[in-house]
Amino acid sequence: MAKIRMDQHMTHLAFRLLAATALSFSLGACVMDPALTGGTGTATNAAAVKTADLPKDATLIAGVYSAKADPQFTVPAVPVEKVPQEFQRQTVAYETDQPAGTIIINPAARHLYLVTGKNKAVRYGIAVGRAGFQWSGEALITGRKTWPTWTPPKEMIERKPELAKWEKGQPGGLENPLGARALYLTTNGVDYGYRIHGTPEWNSIGKNASSGCIRMINQDVMDLFDRVPDGTKVVVLNADGSMPHGLTLPPPQPKKKAAETPKVETPAPTPVVAAAPAVAPAAAAPVTTTVAPAATGAAPLVTAATPTVAAPAATATATTTTATTTAAPVVPLVVPQAVAPVVAPAATTTVAPAVTPTAPAPAATAPASTCTVPLVNGVCPSN
Repeated sequence: MAKIRMDQHMTHLAFRLLAATALSFSLGACVMDPALTGGTGTATNAAAVKTADLPKDATLIAGVYSAKADPQFTVPAVPVEKVPQEFQRQTVAYETDQPAGTIIINPAARHLYLVTGKNKAVRYGIAVGRAGFQWSGEALITGRKTWPTWTPPKEMIERKPELAKWEKGQPGGLENPLGARALYLTTNGVDYGYRIHGTPEWNSIGKNASSGCIRMINQDVMDLFDRVPDGTKVVVLNADGSMPHGLTLPPPQPKKKAAETPKVETPAPTPVVAAAPAVAPAAAAPVTTTVAPAATGAAPLVTAATPTVAAPAATATATTTTATTTAAPVVPLVVPQAVAPVVAPAATTTVAPAVTPTAPAPAATAPASTCTVPLVNGVCPSN
């Protein structure tokens, strides 16, 4: 029985480690930095938190969003008039049983509280995780860095190929997504990839805009960075604002499927219809004109023959008084395998030119005065 329980415990631990690894790679702007997460896991005491310079009463803290000089860069001023007042840094009355020095994050309200005493806190505006990236539970600050390096995950590079130039890490700077400072969080010694960090996108504060990390205006994260030491306890409330009971992580993000090569469908072969053998039209027999010899004293007789159409594949023969034309024999056309049948050109038949009959010379007529009877073959019988 003890062995079964031990196996179940090891399986559960392995699952949590696997989930942590998968989750950390799914975070868009939060990446692990093992060199900065080797804290002891022990919460700090309240005396280590710096609160002496804070106002005693609940009030907005003036002048905190002006340009701020730093050894490496100068953080530009934030147009405070464009930041909603509820997300500007201020001291507030905050009822809690957590000791001074604890950081409490309320994702639903987009507020981060640094407890400074009994029911007192300094409140900062934040941006939190988008849908599918929210989490709750307790963690400790176990690492920190000024102007941290940002390394985009592979999934983000796939979505935005222009980020490939930072696959080895984008150096810290004014345009770096992690901003001026980063505080690294772990739970039970496990880094789940969550951070409290700055951002150059101050206008994202008060929104669900991150991949699970806690974003702050650069001037605010620099202030918090200086107030809390490593080992500070961080409590992330549930979505309804209640205290968490254990660590609740979002489900691992589905991996992007590799683009499938579209299948090219081969069109079905077009049936080949064999065309019937083409038969060249038979040549029409030319008109045969026969000129009969004219009888003496009669009009010439002209006879026109009716054109005759020969049957298919037959040889047409036409005879005239002057020439004979024979049509070329018709050969069946063999059509190659093709979609459209080929039509053979019609055979050309040469027709002999028609003979124009020539009218015979008019018969000679004897003068009426010399022959009184009908002429016979043009000769007067009486002569």
